[in-house]
Amino acid sequence: MKILVTGSAGFIGFHVASALLKAGHTVVGLDNFNDYYTVQLKRDRHALLEKQKGYAGNAGDLCDYPALQALFRQHAFDRVCHLAAQPGVRYSITHPFVYHKCNSEGFLNVLEVCRHHKIARLVYASSSSVYGGNRRLPFRETDAVDTPVSLYAATKKSNELMAHVYSHLYGFQTIGLRLFTVYGPWYRPDMAMWLFTEAILHGKPVKVFNRGDQRRDFTYIDDIVSGICAALATDGLERYDIFNLGNHRAEHLMDMINILADALGIKPVMELLPMQPGDVMETYADISKAQQKLKFHPHTALADGIPKFVAWFRKYHGLT
Repeated sequence: MKILVTGSAGFIGFHVASALLKAGHTVVGLDNFNDYYTVQLKRDRHALLEKQKGYAGNAGDLCDYPALQALFRQHAFDRVCHLAAQPGVRYSITHPFVYHKCNSEGFLNVLEVCRHHKIARLVYASSSSVYGGNRRLPFRETDAVDTPVSLYAATKKSNELMAHVYSHLYGFQTIGLRLFTVYGPWYRPDMAMWLFTEAILHGKPVKVFNRGDQRRDFTYIDDIVSGICAALATDGLERYDIFNLGNHRAEHLMDMINILADALGIKPVMELLPMQPGDVMETYADISKAQQKLKFHPHTALADGIPKFVAWFRKYHGLT
């Protein structure tokens, strides 16, 4: 197939594009290379993709609707994999208009071009953050998600609602994927595991919010990619559907830090801080639906995935 991957220079987009190319698909990438975090990391990912046969990268913004239309006129896409978004829970508190612009307006533009160019299936990234302060665990796709605790989460929930409208009105297929705390090589520098690694290596205190009393369903990137690729390729899915993609394990934050410290071979100094606005206590995915319909079976334990991230981090920064 010919597949458009938005956010192709991002962490997840880069890995998805690589996997699709390896499987023999043609991939067109789109990224705006914004400076939310170091642009060089995005350019390094992009450079690796451009070396692969079947890849065509484009610099562009989803909010530029005429440019998006031109891209769709240039290519006859079989599928669209929409992974571009403004990420980050805490950043959404200080930069709310960025999230409305990118995550809401940008997503509407994607829906509109998919509608007008008769795209059969749109797969898009939602987030575990839509579950907000839900206390019943594990999180199920049938749970109410009407109480987000960050603007980022609200934009992701709005994406699911907008997708439902377009599937209902115009008949094309939209598959939303609620992703749970993805990590691995080529990770984002704003995420906890990267920040902890950097602090430990430089002998600085690790800032641990809520004094470490949180749990996360950490999911290794290769497992997430397998689920996304399955959502793009699996036949017989509903016209509109939502899937959790997680590791089906709620890991204590302090356990993650200890595994990370062991992989680095350095004992960390921790600065225990209060809970941050927008954070949630625990995430834990019920993946039975994805297991049944997508044959999604994550297999990477945190103790196996973290050393792979550390090995990449050392190599990328010339620390080996």
